[in-house]
Amino acid sequence: MSDALDAVEQIADREERVRAQSKVMAEQIRRNKVWAQERSELIRELWNDGDGLSYRQIADRLGIKLSTVQDVFRGYKGSGTVRPKVERGESDG
Repeated sequence: MSDALDAVEQIADREERVRAQSKVMAEQIRRNKVWAQERSELIRELWNDGDGLSYRQIADRLGIKLSTVQDVFRGYKGSGTVRPKVERGESDG
């Protein structure tokens, strides 16, 4: 996969390179939803309602961050830069 992306970056003509990059980016956006869904399903299967692997074991096994596994169970799907803030009561603070 890296070789294919490297090949796009090596396209000499700037306009042709940008067109190719745009196609790659559009295709990735299309696939992200499907791939994220498959990852979420596998994470849930490996956890097996608490009878399977721990969150940390799942993260290690799949080569992903622990927070990614946790986000699946929190129902969180956005980027880390827009994660909702935890609301705190006056006594929490």
